Formats: sequence, C-alpha cells, structure tokens
Amino acid sequence: MSRLDPESMEAQQRTLVLGVVLALPVAIGLWFALDRLLPAIPGMTTQTARAIFALHCAGVAVLLGLLPGIEAVAHERLVTPAIDPLAGQESPRMRINQRYVQNSIEQLWLFVPGLVLLAIQARDGFSMRAVVATTVVWIIARWVFWIGYGIGPRFRSAGLVGMVQSMIVLLYCVGRFGYLWLGWPGATLLVGPFVVMELIIVGKLRWDGWKAQPD
Repeated sequence: MSRLDPESMEAQQRTLVLGVVLALPVAIGLWFALDRLLPAIPGMTTQTARAIFALHCAGVAVLLGLLPGIEAVAHERLVTPAIDPLAGQESPRMRINQRYVQNSIEQLWLFVPGLVLLAIQARDGFSMRAVVATTVVWIIARWVFWIGYGIGPRFRSAGLVGMVQSMIVLLYCVGRFGYLWLGWPGATLLVGPFVVMELIIVGKLRWDGWKAQPD
C-alpha cells in the first residue's frame, strides 16, 4: 500500500479528523472531572447572580484565550516591517496569530451566549460548576489550537473541541428553552432548522466532492 503524501488533501483531512478524535475524550474527561470535583459556587441563588458569574467567566476566557493573540500580533507588528499593515510584510508567525485571533473571535460568538444561557438555566451553585468546566475547556482548547497551528495548520484540529463544546452547549440550552416553553414541539421548532441546515451543508459538500471525482 502506497503512503499518502503528507501535503495531500487526503492526508491533511485524516490528520484533522484524528486530532479531533484524540482530543475529544480528553476534553470530555476534563469537563466531567471539573464538574464533579469543584466545590459549589457560593451565592448562586438567583438567575441574575448566575448570569453575572457567567459574564465574569466570559471575561476570563477573553483575557486568556483572545487577548494574548491580539498582543502577539501587535507586538510583532511594532518591531518588524509589518508595522505598515498595507505593506504585506507579515511573517508566517504573524499570519498564524492573525488567524488565531480571527478564529477566537468567531468562537466567542458561540461560546459566550451558550455560557450565559447555561448559567441562567442552572439551579444552584452545584450545577454552576458546569459553567466553570465549560470555560476551562474552552480556554485550553484555544491554547491547543494556537500551538497546533504553529506546528502546522493540519495540527490545529485538536483545539476545535472547544467549538464542538460550544455547539453542544448552545444546542442544549436553546433546546431546553424551547422545551420549557412549548414542550418537545418547542424544542424541535428551535433546534430542528439548525439540524436541517447542517445536513444540507454536509450533503452538498459531499455531493460536490463526489461529482469532482474522476471517472
């Protein structure tokens, strides 16, 4: 059996998938360990208190998961020919850092709403441990994504478990909101369109890939 060219699309796809497959059990184990072993969060008797706590966690995530990337780009731009943003002098390292910043901003749009909803829907300080666990896993996933990207773009995928977590949390919270509002029809009404769109997107890509194959 011939070995795949490491730079081929198929080899890169396999590496990306393998990264997620290997990282997912670790992320799940860490999340459950934190959710079970951390002490209860005090003062979480009202939805307002829980939402404020979640916003503080979101602030920590921005501080540790986004700001370092922004700082890395800013400091390198200050001391290199890339000080002129229009000169096209960005180094490969700066381009990676810029991609990291852009991706982190995109991920925050999924992470923060889900985190706040998770806190609002929590019952007490014990269930609020899930908010802390979600925050810690997201931050570590960002670091793994950044380090992997620096090693090679195809090694960034282990950090994508943070996106998987955000998607699961958001789907769970929105579905639970629909269920509390209108029961199972409500949950289906809110989550169903996303599932349909996801199937259409994946199906279209697979169809296009099948048509592009040589006869």
